[in-house]
Amino acid sequence: MNLLDFIFPKKCLECGKNGKYICLDCVSQVLDGTFDENNFAVFKYRGVIRKAIISLKYKFAYDIADELIEETVKRIKSKKYHGVTLVPIPLFWRRENFRGFNQSEILGKKIAQKMNWKFIPDLLIRNKNTKPQVGLRGLTRHSNLSGVFSVNPIYNLLPITCNLILFDDVYTTGSTIKEARKVLEKAGFNNVYSLTIAR
Repeated sequence: MNLLDFIFPKKCLECGKNGKYICLDCVSQVLDGTFDENNFAVFKYRGVIRKAIISLKYKFAYDIADELIEETVKRIKSKKYHGVTLVPIPLFWRRENFRGFNQSEILGKKIAQKMNWKFIPDLLIRNKNTKPQVGLRGLTRHSNLSGVFSVNPIYNLLPITCNLILFDDVYTTGSTIKEARKVLEKAGFNNVYSLTIAR
């Protein structure tokens, strides 16, 4: 423990126990680890994981990211992934400029490094800002995402047989990931999967 941790001890975001932001007891209560339409979600979006993601996304608590990645990688290392290229879901430039970062890119890069995967942060381009999908229905949800993504033309020579894993922090309705996958498959990529920290 360094001096800063001694003066201001880390406390679990859920139960308040000293030591870590994400304690083992609390994280064990939100394990998911299931596939849904080619998406693997590591945790349920509640409890300590929900609080960690919100703290990173909206309170700019970067120091929580390392623990979030540690717990995520611990649970995907046993999966058999070969020749993987990880692609984060992009934010619209105006939103990223306002927030100062794209949490999916930050977390995705760290996961790719620890898993020894390739990482292409700009394979997908977000062409327009969109309303949050939560609360939208049917055709409104579909039109909200229509034309939102395109493939960056600088990657035209990327082998279309490579295994792409789309990455986002949270799988809510699944519409964003499905739209991104559709765009990549239309561009000729054959093996497109997705990974999220929570759903």
